[in-house]
Amino acid sequence: MIVRIMGEGQVDISADDIAVLNELDGELESAIETGNEDVFRAKLHALLDKVRAVGKALPDDSLEPSELILPPADASIDEVREMLGDQGLIPG
Repeated sequence: MIVRIMGEGQVDISADDIAVLNELDGELESAIETGNEDVFRAKLHALLDKVRAVGKALPDDSLEPSELILPPADASIDEVREMLGDQGLIPG
């Protein structure tokens, strides 16, 4: 799965890593629901850090279509809330 982190670039994520990313996504959604800025920020950074850790960075000139777009690390709760779908940021 090709994932774009807004403002950073794209990474290729293995299907084997989706479950752990979904768990982090669920924790992020819970933080958004509570409105706790500190917890939200920690969970957003944890999700993005994990995507960077398990993903293989694609070259900057790659023209692969992104299957998933994640917010930047400095996104606000409201910005991320607007990006959430029925299944969170990461479907599955």
